[in-house]
Amino acid sequence: MNQYIICRMRNAVFSFLLNDGKAVEIHCDREENASILGNIYVGRVRDIARNIGAAFVEIAPGTVCYLPLDEIQNPTFTKKGSSPKLQMGDELLVQLSREAIKTKYPSVTTNLVFHGKYLLLTTGRMQINASSKLAAEEKKRLIELVKEMDGQKEERSYGWLLRTNAQGADQDTLQRDMERLLTLYQKVLTDGVHRVCHSCVFAAPHAWIARLSDLYDSSAERFLTDDESIWQEAKEYLSACQPEDLPRLSFYQDTLQPLCKKYSLERQLDNALSEQVWLNCGGYLVIQPTEALTVIDVNSGKYEGSSKNRQKAFFKINQEAAREAARQIRLRNISGIIIIDFINMDSADDREELLHYLEGQLRQDPIRTVLVDMTKLSLVEITRMKKEKPLYAQIT
Repeated sequence: MNQYIICRMRNAVFSFLLNDGKAVEIHCDREENASILGNIYVGRVRDIARNIGAAFVEIAPGTVCYLPLDEIQNPTFTKKGSSPKLQMGDELLVQLSREAIKTKYPSVTTNLVFHGKYLLLTTGRMQINASSKLAAEEKKRLIELVKEMDGQKEERSYGWLLRTNAQGADQDTLQRDMERLLTLYQKVLTDGVHRVCHSCVFAAPHAWIARLSDLYDSSAERFLTDDESIWQEAKEYLSACQPEDLPRLSFYQDTLQPLCKKYSLERQLDNALSEQVWLNCGGYLVIQPTEALTVIDVNSGKYEGSSKNRQKAFFKINQEAAREAARQIRLRNISGIIIIDFINMDSADDREELLHYLEGQLRQDPIRTVLVDMTKLSLVEITRMKKEKPLYAQIT
C-alpha cells in the first residue's frame, strides 16, 4: 500500500511518501521556522536591475525577493507611480514561488496561483490548459467541461490549468474545486488593494497540509498520522477542500508499536541523509552536493563478475544505479544542476539504452526534471526545477 505519513520527529513535522514501505519523498517542516512558499504579500519594489532583468521586491522589513522582469504578467498594483513601467516604490501583490536556497534570494512572481486538487487558478495566463501528462482525449473533455462551467468569459482576469489529478473527474467535482478557488481569488484581490505594504494577504496552509492536494490519487491510498493535532488539522482541511479524500485519512493508535518504528522512519531518514547509498547488485552511489551542482558518482563496489562479461556487468550496475539515482533525487529534493558519473561503457547502444531508461525513471518525478544529455566524458547532465530547499537543508 502507498501511504502518506505525517508525524513529529526530531522537534519537527516530517512527512513521508511511502511506496510499498519504501520512502520516495521526505519533507521536514519546522513549525518555528515555517515555510512561506505560496504566501501572497503586498510587496514594495526596492530596486530595479535592468542589466540582469530583475526587480528586487521587499515583502517584509529586511526580506528582499527576486522578481524576473520578463515574468511579470498582469500585475495587481496596490500603489503605482506615474510611469506605466515598473518603478521603484511601486507596491503590488506578489507570491513566493521559490524559497531562499544557499546564497540566493527567495523568488516571487506576479502570477498568483491558487491550488486545488484538480485545478489551478492563475492570474498570469488567461487560457484554459491541461497537464501534459493527461491523454489528448481526456484533455479535450476536461477543457470543454471547464469552459462550460466558467461561461467562456472573454473578460476574465484569470486562467485555469487542469491538473493530472483531474483524470476521470466529473463536472460536480470540478465545479466544487472551481468555486472554492474563485472565492479565494476574489477575497485576495478585494483584501489586497486595501492592505498596507508588507501585509500578508494570503497565508498558504502548512506545507505538509498543502501536499495533500499535490498527491496523485494513485500515489497515496491512505493518509496516516499518530498526532492528534495533525489529524484534526488534516481532517478540517480535507472536509473543506477535498471531502472526497476524507475516508483516506486514518489516525494511528497502536501504543505498543509507535508509527515511526512500524515503518522504520528514523532509519529511512538517516539513509536519505547519508552520502553513500548501496545498490542490491553490490555497487553504490556517492551523492555530494556543492554550491553549484550535485554530483552522483556510480561505483562497482562489491560487485563480483567475470572479466569476460565486464561490459554486461557495467550495464547492469549502471541500470540499477539509474533507477536508484532517480529515486534519490526525488527523495532528497535535489534541484538545479545534477551530474551523474556512470561507469564507462564501450557500447554506444548500451549508453543510449541507459539514457532512455533513466529518462523513464525521471519522468515519475512530479517536479519537472529534464535529462539534458551525456557528455563526451560519459557524464549525464540533469536539471530539476528549484522550489523547496533540499532535504539536508530543511533539517539543518
